[in-house]
Amino acid sequence: MQPNLSGARWRKSSLSADGASCVETAFVGNDVAVRDTKNRDGGTLIFSRTEWTVFINGIKNGHYDNPV
Repeated sequence: MQPNLSGARWRKSSLSADGASCVETAFVGNDVAVRDTKNRDGGTLIFSRTEWTVFINGIKNGHYDNPV
């Protein structure tokens, strides 16, 4: 079931400045919502907080540095 995103507080990296080629995240209950700033109405990916933590830790640990 998709969380209610009507009151979501969307954030993007401060390093992206005013660029439109970014993703935004919102923490909603036990979920993390992710959307594209170029097309905010184009759909939203929903991850559990556990999935999001595993993903972020993978980035920090270089897991995705060498794409296949």
